[in-house]
Amino acid sequence: MLTLHAAQLLVPGPGSAPLPGGAVLVDGDRIARLGPYEELGAAHPHARTRRWQGVLTPGLLVRGADTLLERTYYPDDPYEVAELGAEAVTGREALDALDLTAARWGHSARRGTQKLLARGVVAVAGRFSIPAVRTAVARSGLAILPPAPFEGPPELDPFAGREAAEQAFHGRLDEGGPARFAVFAAEDPRELLARGATSCVATVIGGRLLHRRR
Repeated sequence: MLTLHAAQLLVPGPGSAPLPGGAVLVDGDRIARLGPYEELGAAHPHARTRRWQGVLTPGLLVRGADTLLERTYYPDDPYEVAELGAEAVTGREALDALDLTAARWGHSARRGTQKLLARGVVAVAGRFSIPAVRTAVARSGLAILPPAPFEGPPELDPFAGREAAEQAFHGRLDEGGPARFAVFAAEDPRELLARGATSCVATVIGGRLLHRRR
């Protein structure tokens, strides 16, 4: 089934000229075409259309995901919040006190991947040593890449510490390439660093809408 994702501004990738009123035509898990919404809509009148207010960009890449998902515990809301609080638990002493099993790490990782998807993340770089965590990440739809160097501590927000939003992009959007992108509530890509990745309104991986802000 064809799906047409239309946005106020389309940014295909680093160094590409933004296209006002641009759209991405998705066929299955691939990008069929990129171009002006009016042109693609006229050429494919039966495609399902999703209209987004904001900037459509390639999805984001998070580095140091093993730290974020294997050395950070995300309490289960509401069941653990009364005891642990709502903030993520970090630090060897605090984590050791929780006496976490592999299963609890897996559950935490699932909550962590939801946080990543809600920030437009489509791929993570890191080396996972807990099988339950790796399984949770793989099932989330996020691509798992080898560790990659990055200055600064790992962050859930891939825009943190960047000088330009495009530094956080995972690849680019190309015809025939994977349908893997995100939409952010902004009018210009230069606003993304200030607004942060929590401004994400939609995340698409493999042509599937895996996050949509409610």
